[in-house]
Amino acid sequence: MNRKVYGKLIFELSRKGRRGFRIHAAGQAQLPAGIPANLLRQEPLELPETDEPTVVRHYTNMSTNNFGVDTGFYPLGSCTMKYNPKINDEMAAHSVFAGLHPSTPTYAAQGALELYWTLQKALCEIGGMEEFTLNPFAGAQGELTGLMVIRAWHFSRGEGEKRRKVIVPDSAHGTNPASAAVCGLEVVEVKSREDGTVDVADLVPLLDDTVAAMMLTNPNTLGIFEKNIPEIARLVHEAGALLYYDGANLNPMLGVARPGDMGFDVMHINLHKTFSTPHGGGGPGAGPVGVRKGLEKFLPNPRVVKRSVTPDGFPVDKNRRYGIEYSPSALGSVSATLGNFAVQARALAYILSFGSEGLMEAGKLATLNATYIKDSLKDVYLLPIEGLSKHEFVFDGLKDKSTGVTTLNIAKRLLDHGYHAPTIYFPLLFHESLMIEPTETESRETLDEFIGAMREIAREAAEDPETVKTAPHLTPVTRPDDTAAALNPVLTYDML
Repeated sequence: MNRKVYGKLIFELSRKGRRGFRIHAAGQAQLPAGIPANLLRQEPLELPETDEPTVVRHYTNMSTNNFGVDTGFYPLGSCTMKYNPKINDEMAAHSVFAGLHPSTPTYAAQGALELYWTLQKALCEIGGMEEFTLNPFAGAQGELTGLMVIRAWHFSRGEGEKRRKVIVPDSAHGTNPASAAVCGLEVVEVKSREDGTVDVADLVPLLDDTVAAMMLTNPNTLGIFEKNIPEIARLVHEAGALLYYDGANLNPMLGVARPGDMGFDVMHINLHKTFSTPHGGGGPGAGPVGVRKGLEKFLPNPRVVKRSVTPDGFPVDKNRRYGIEYSPSALGSVSATLGNFAVQARALAYILSFGSEGLMEAGKLATLNATYIKDSLKDVYLLPIEGLSKHEFVFDGLKDKSTGVTTLNIAKRLLDHGYHAPTIYFPLLFHESLMIEPTETESRETLDEFIGAMREIAREAAEDPETVKTAPHLTPVTRPDDTAAALNPVLTYDML
């Protein structure tokens, strides 16, 4: 494994006695009084000792190793890593929002509450739902919250103990079965047909009075639109269960189709994917949950409401129009506050900037861009399922398998071309899955350059396969031992 000088850790650049600045005794911070002696650090903190130029150059050089949508094309399938318009960041960072304390009284936070309420209503319109909560901090937490709503509904009908199964397609996102398990539910898998859609014939015998819900993503993980949703919704509802929509792939649906109109009862939306927030590396995120009419009373506390009159019928003062309510029928609370407000501010800025016509255009462009890449490469990469796909698609590695070049090799070689690798080995339906999602924000020129790089890798695989198998060659860290890294991670600098 090659590691260049600018990839060294700051501790490796440390030299004893070297300083960038000095704090005089008069300027040192005083410890707060009353800290128990057993909580005080007994030994001096071990910190790197470097001069200022070394620190500045170190972190500047390290920053150039980061990859994101601001530095290049990020075709990460299933994750919708789109470019984030900077106006959204400016709105989220505005002093009137950024300086607002979570415990600010509602009368002094009317603007923030109005933003929250307005976003709720916008998501209801986009998703075709009756009510939304923005409280969940992530898509996975949104899934869990949605399933908790479903469980609360079944318990309210006296069937909570009996209905403990969740049906999940074999192509589902990994969070679906994980969320169901965390919610105390049993996962039952339904198979896909050769065209990648849910096998309704396989679904029918799975539906009985022990099923709480079925979880679906549409378009599904293969980027294929599930055309049998109305029939599936009918079958699920006839069995007394509810239909859950995983909103991870909502991007191509914007302004074109609404989950609520298809028969879905509960859904979550990944705001950080569909509505533009930088994400990756653990956050930030948001996973609002929407429900159809009749389920809204189970949504978690607290809730933001808009009042026109007081309980006794008097007009509400403009400074108290928006408020927070707690409902005794709610499933409880899923977050300490009203969710990740900065993400919500970005999402509303995105929605208002685009408008209804712009959102519809975004969904169509996401589909067009994915189709363009797919059709431009399917002569050299194996397309296991022909036909129309939406915002993403999946290749099963190279068409020519004789070279021994794997999907992992292709992903590593793409790094040498300056691209983040697509999602690989997911979904599990194909042995060499390579999932690509370009999103709507990429230009024709960017797509053509990416297509050129993928074709070049296919050519290399045929003529010089070892170059691809040993890639990457141009990155600060070349080819680490993935298995050793997982089993024996280096967690501190002194383990090097």
